[in-house]
Formats: sequence, structure tokens, C-alpha cells
Amino acid sequence: MAGDRVLTQEEIDSVFKKARDTAAESANQKAQPYDFRRPDRIAKDQLRAIHVLHENFARSLASSLSAYLRAYVAVNLVSVEQLSFIEFTQCLPSPTSMIALGMKPFDGNAVLEINPSLVFPILEMLLGGSGKIPAKITREVTEIEQSILDGLLRIILNDLRTSWHAVTALEFSIESHETEPQLLQILAPNEAVVAISMEARIGETAGMMNIGIPSILVKMLRQKFDQQWSVRKTKATEEEHSRVMRLIRPALIQLDARLQGPTLTVSNLLDLREGDVLEFDYPVQRPVDVTVNGKLKYRGEVVTRGRKRAFEVQQFVTEP
Repeated sequence: MAGDRVLTQEEIDSVFKKARDTAAESANQKAQPYDFRRPDRIAKDQLRAIHVLHENFARSLASSLSAYLRAYVAVNLVSVEQLSFIEFTQCLPSPTSMIALGMKPFDGNAVLEINPSLVFPILEMLLGGSGKIPAKITREVTEIEQSILDGLLRIILNDLRTSWHAVTALEFSIESHETEPQLLQILAPNEAVVAISMEARIGETAGMMNIGIPSILVKMLRQKFDQQWSVRKTKATEEEHSRVMRLIRPALIQLDARLQGPTLTVSNLLDLREGDVLEFDYPVQRPVDVTVNGKLKYRGEVVTRGRKRAFEVQQFVTEP
């Protein structure tokens, strides 16, 4: 019967080999997670580029706020991550100061949020106080206070616009104000946003500032991000080349033009007398070799320049 047939050793080895190959192939094929609810999520390399961009924004903003408030201000980038819009709003305090931002020439809105722990000390400083508030204030910002903060918002948006101009001409503008995160319905709850969290420290006072940018916009700018970093890399390479050239320009080298002919023993050299003639096996038409620090680099001929002898380069030599 066919079921009673004994397998040969070769058939057994073949079965195990196929099993090993299948296991190795499965190990090499790593599954990539994909969330169908968030098709607009961006790649990690682009997220790193946004991180660098907003690090520059944090440094610029720290300098601008120090001059505006006449006090030392430190701004640090805390995190850059992708969240759904509802997750982003749930992380914000209530009440708070939220601004919906237009992003011309693109459609859609971004979000700028400044925590009350940062807003009210800044208001205190703008009104002539020290910025030290003994108790935590949890109320909403009034219309008068909001108008006082307009100067602060202009500075923030100007530095943000300047930082983004390295990638694209993006104009941020204020469209509306809100105090309750849940009432700001500028994006769908499941729409992905790039959440940028920053900490601003003014003396002993510290507070958070958060920016939410739609991921779909960042994906649209993928090519511009790639161009910007490639240009930066090329610029860095050119600067490095200029730096190296600046360092080696004063260096001294030894340049020799030689007629490579026959050799002469010391005994024959000592036997030379006045009137003896030495024959050099070097044709007139043959080019002269020039060495740089002992290495052959050029070939050419000896010429006359005014009252001096000179060497005219006719060929560049690359030694193997």
C-alpha cells in the first residue's frame, strides 16, 4: 500500500529544508502596521525633520520673547508626535487660550494653545508687574487681556512663519479664539495632527505651549522637506570644502621639473675632466616631468618667460 511506503533519507531532508526556508522567509517579511482610521499619518523621517525645524523655532522665539518682555526667557522643544485631533485636545487644560490659525496658501487650520500658567504671568509682566503670581489662576482670558496678548501672538507667529519659510512660504494668521478645547471644532476628531509641545520658562515661572498642525498638510509638503534637507546637506558640503581649502592654502610644497635620463656612477663622476661631454638620453620633443613632493603630477616643456625660465603645463598625470 502507498501509505506503508518508507521515506528515503533524501525525501526526509527535503521536507526539513523546505520547512527551514519557509521559516526564514517568514522572518524576513516583517509586517508594517497600518491604521486605516488615520491614512494621513506621516513617515518618521519627516517627523524628525519637523523636530529640527521647531528646535530652530524654539531658539528664535526665546530670543524674541526675551527682548519683548525684557526678561530672560528659555524655550525648549519637549516633543513632536502624531495624535488624533481628539487626543490632542484631551491633553490640553480647560480653560486655556486657544487660537485657530490660518495657513495660507493652503486650506485648513492649525491650532496654537498657550497654558494659563504661562499666559497670566506674561500678562502680569506686560502690565508692569514682576510676573510672579502666588496662586494658580484657572479662569478664562477676558477680551481686554486677549487684546493685550495680540502683541505676543504676533511675535510667536512671526517666528513660526520664519522657521517654516525654510521649507515653504507658509503664512500663519489668527482666525478665532477659544477657551474650551472641546469647543474648537476645526478638524474631524479622528484626523491626525502633528502635535508640537514646547516649554517656556520665564524666571521661576514655566508653562507649556502646544501647536497642532494637520498631518495631511505635512504630507503634502513631503517633497519640499526632502529638497530643503538636500539643499542644507549640499550647503554644508560646500562650507566644509571651503574650510579645508582655507586651511591648506598656506601649506608649502616642493615642485621639481626633471629630465629623467641615464645614471652615472660616483667613480665615473670623479673621473670627469674639463672638456668631457656627457650625453643625456633625452629627446628634445619628449615632455618634461614635474613632481610635487616627489610624486609625478604634470608633464610639459621648459619655456622662456621674459628673462626667466618657466614650465608650461601640458598634461595632468594621475598616478595609479
